[in-house]
Amino acid sequence: MPRWGMVIDLDKCVGCQACTVACKAENNVPHGSPREQTERRDFFWNKVIAASSGKYPSVRTELIPMPCMHCDQAPCVTVCPAQATYRREDGIIVQDFRRCIGCKYCIVACPYGARNFNVKEQETTEYQRQDLLPDRKSWGPWPFPTRTHGVVEKCTFCFHRIDQGVKEGKKIGTDVVPACVEVCPSGARVFGDLDDAKSNVSRLLSSRASIRLREEMGTKPKVYYLPK
Repeated sequence: MPRWGMVIDLDKCVGCQACTVACKAENNVPHGSPREQTERRDFFWNKVIAASSGKYPSVRTELIPMPCMHCDQAPCVTVCPAQATYRREDGIIVQDFRRCIGCKYCIVACPYGARNFNVKEQETTEYQRQDLLPDRKSWGPWPFPTRTHGVVEKCTFCFHRIDQGVKEGKKIGTDVVPACVEVCPSGARVFGDLDDAKSNVSRLLSSRASIRLREEMGTKPKVYYLPK
């Protein structure tokens, strides 16, 4: 059984946020109303964080892409009373919207801020409806074209692509990758099987020193960063 993970090269990331836009389009992530956007309540499953260090005038800013870390020891899975979030055998942490009761325990437990709470029914105009991908239902219950209010949403490594690719006999990590990896213009993101020594992610991890965010918390995230 593979163990899917991602490597992000911070040397290559240019902060264009193409990954953020592709994630929204691929998973029909709600945009939120104009008022919610001005109040910073818009939805992002995939973010690019600007982290600053040092003191003025010697300030250094790093761009850090932030998908869900899909931790091997995920605290969000442990605290969910409805088992709406769980870890698949291939290591991907998914969210079952049908079981979610909106208690937000997983949001509090996640140390990476990777989850959003759908506080109310999303209004979709006819113009926005043209952007929704109609063939999502053929891939099972996730991700839904639109979600109801009161559920938690998160990055899923586009597992519907992975499952479809496995059914079609395609090579995951080269022929089939998550949307954020596919659109990255600089090739900063690499996806593949962490347990496969011949995969691109394993080769990158063995060739350079890597870090994981908040590794001291013992969550064992499967998203690695190659520092500058």
